[in-house]
Amino acid sequence: MIIPAFNEAATIAEIVTTALASAMVDEVIVVDDASTDLTAKIAAGNGAKVLTLSENRGKGNAMAVGLAVAANKVVLFLDADLVGINQKHIADLVLPVLNGEVKMTVGKFHSGEFWTTLSQHITPFLSGQRALQKEALSGFKNMEQLGFGVETALTLFFRKNNLPMKTVLLSNLYHVVKERKFGFFRGFYLRLKMYWQILSVLFIKNF
Repeated sequence: MIIPAFNEAATIAEIVTTALASAMVDEVIVVDDASTDLTAKIAAGNGAKVLTLSENRGKGNAMAVGLAVAANKVVLFLDADLVGINQKHIADLVLPVLNGEVKMTVGKFHSGEFWTTLSQHITPFLSGQRALQKEALSGFKNMEQLGFGVETALTLFFRKNNLPMKTVLLSNLYHVVKERKFGFFRGFYLRLKMYWQILSVLFIKNF
């Protein structure tokens, strides 16, 4: 499992401990994207392997760094700001890939916090909760440059190459919205930055 994280000290412990308790997970790698809080220390203290980056280079880069050291053929990505994660969520994401049913699963929030559930019903391809076969990424390029657009790029890549995917409903799970984590103005700025990186992927398709 790979968890890209930037200043997620409030939520990282629950995600790491839940993952390590799952029979579906052999290792938990937290890629600390130059956090300025205690994210790395808390993650390590709860049993994760932590890779701390000296410079914040975005989500796509953090995911690429984690992939480079991940030992298993099937990899699960989870966001670091999830609330309500449990072992059923993990199993539902991983098992369809492990048993060869699909090459990738994409998690979709269901019956959780209103705004995050609504946003994923509108744009399910933005989900950071996904399991995939590493070999399916052999032709995927420039992950480290895609920032928040990386999930959209992954979905488009799998569609383009006719690689089977499956949407998995994740009940009573949500993440903390940026405006709540960072305050309204900084959170709104970061949301606009995220959308810009996503749009860049949609129009440039540099992957």
